This record gives sequence, C-alpha cells and structure tokens, in this order.
Amino acid sequence: MHKFKDFIVWQKARELVKVVYQLTSMVPDEEKFGLISQINRAAVSIPANIAEGSGRKTNIDFCRFLDIANGSSFELETLLILCVDLSYLSEKDLIPVQELNQEIQKMIYSLKQKLNKN
Repeated sequence: MHKFKDFIVWQKARELVKVVYQLTSMVPDEEKFGLISQINRAAVSIPANIAEGSGRKTNIDFCRFLDIANGSSFELETLLILCVDLSYLSEKDLIPVQELNQEIQKMIYSLKQKLNKN
C-alpha cells in the first residue's frame, strides 16, 4: 500500500481538477449536463484513480488504476478539444490545461515504470 498524498502526480492531478473546473465555467450553461459534466468527471477521475490504486495490495493492481487515470487524462484532452471545435473555448484557453495534463501523463508513465521494476 502506498501513501497517495505523497505522490506528486496525485498533487498535480488535484491542481488539474481546479483548473478544469475554472475552465468549464466558461462553457455555456446549456452544456451543464453534457460536456461540462463529462469534462469535470474525467478530470476528477485522474486523482481518484491514482488514490484508489495506491490502496491496492499489489503494484500490478496499482498499475491498472494508473492506466485508468491515464485513460481519463486522454479523455479529458479530447473533450477539451471538442470544446474548441464547438467554439466554446479557444485554443489559447487550453494551453495551461494541456501542459499540466501532459505533465501528468508523463508522470503516470514514469510511476508505472518504477512500480513495474519493483
């Protein structure tokens, strides 16, 4: 079992959630139960799965949850791109989120590599 609060990737994922919630407040209210909800759920899923996986008994199980977290980060990226396609957000709006999200993806990959060695 691992202490998820000590993982920098989990801390960064928490930060990502805050940034995403601020960003989705710019999306029209008519998308409240559509894109906004799905975007926010994908963002929340990242730190939640890192935390859940850290509580599993084996590194293999932890890696499975890291895969789910990583999948959610790619889902988030896609949903935000769709917001640009629909002219709800600008590409410039996405830059900080995309940079943080890509950093988290790399950190998840590195953590998985470390866990697989142990």
